[in-house]
Amino acid sequence: MTAALVERVRRRLLDDGITHAPDSARVAAALREEGVVLGDESLFDLVGSLRDELGGLGPLQPLLLDPQVTDVLVNGPSDVWVDRGRGLERAPVCFADPGAVTRLAQRLASLAGRRLDEASPYVDARMADGTRLHAVIPPVSSDGALISLRIPHRSGFDLDDLVSRGAVDECGALWLRAIVDARLAFLVSGGTGSGKTTLLSTLLEIVEPSQRILLVEDSAELRPRHPHVVRLEARPANLEGAGQVTLRDLVRQALRMRPDRVVVGEVRGAEVVDLLAAMNTGHEGGCGTVHANSPADVPARLEALGLMAGLPRDAVHALIAAGVHAIIHLQRSPRAVSEVHVVRQSRGLATTTPALVRRGDRLVPVDGASALADLIHAAGGEVPA
Repeated sequence: MTAALVERVRRRLLDDGITHAPDSARVAAALREEGVVLGDESLFDLVGSLRDELGGLGPLQPLLLDPQVTDVLVNGPSDVWVDRGRGLERAPVCFADPGAVTRLAQRLASLAGRRLDEASPYVDARMADGTRLHAVIPPVSSDGALISLRIPHRSGFDLDDLVSRGAVDECGALWLRAIVDARLAFLVSGGTGSGKTTLLSTLLEIVEPSQRILLVEDSAELRPRHPHVVRLEARPANLEGAGQVTLRDLVRQALRMRPDRVVVGEVRGAEVVDLLAAMNTGHEGGCGTVHANSPADVPARLEALGLMAGLPRDAVHALIAAGVHAIIHLQRSPRAVSEVHVVRQSRGLATTTPALVRRGDRLVPVDGASALADLIHAAGGEVPA
């Protein structure tokens, strides 16, 4: 059963209008038209291959069934990588040819309601199951189609799960719970793939059930198990350039929906102005994620975003210092909470002071822990011993 045979049968099924998972009878009929007769076992294998090709993710399907896989990266027909939380590993997966990679990318884009062709050679979209799809095809990618898949966790984590996985120790978990219970405003920082969304989703699960959480995301990835969650998702412009709904638009709408907590899945644009304003106008417990190399870099990152939105530098730092209480930073390998900082103000600029620092596999309180304890205590929370 060669790749050429699979391709011919696939084309016959498509010509017959079969665009999803075929049954054995349809495949057998297509084989007879090709003048090929297969035994039961070979026919079963072919049906499985075509089912993955037409209704699934082709050769990538087994990778997405692995509960440890968080990212799948396709650089070419025989150049596939996965991340299981230990860094990138080459996967024993091959496509028939470069065209098969391009077809998969285009089909996934179509399933997500997006277009992927020479006129629109890249796409960033969310699949129905929550998988984040990014794909690029020629002429933008000169070596062929590139596919990047970010796979959401099949089941949510709670703090105990994070402790058992080594992402945070028991002492650190108590501090994180205290930050959430005291309704301090915080940001989760870290690099791409460090687990920011997973940690934020976990922390939102311990929010008081009576509180109303407004989630604002560019692509819906946060999935906290909480009884009162309202989701708002941004929308790109259509082919005519109309209909765009930005994160900034959604943050403004969220503030009018009686939120107890406003959560921005990823702060990366002008929405930072409205989020910081919300954190300074009585909306306690606001939070979000932000890309940064270290927690000390977060004020500079927010400053850059605020300046791009037209807010003066001193105003940005004033809002940060007054509205954001803590920064929770994640390292990428191994994925774990590496530091917790308290936001302070010095000479008109927002700065951060380490409160908890990872040493070995533990988060150890340092000089800034007393300032974090004061914030928790002042908000009526219980300070960990």
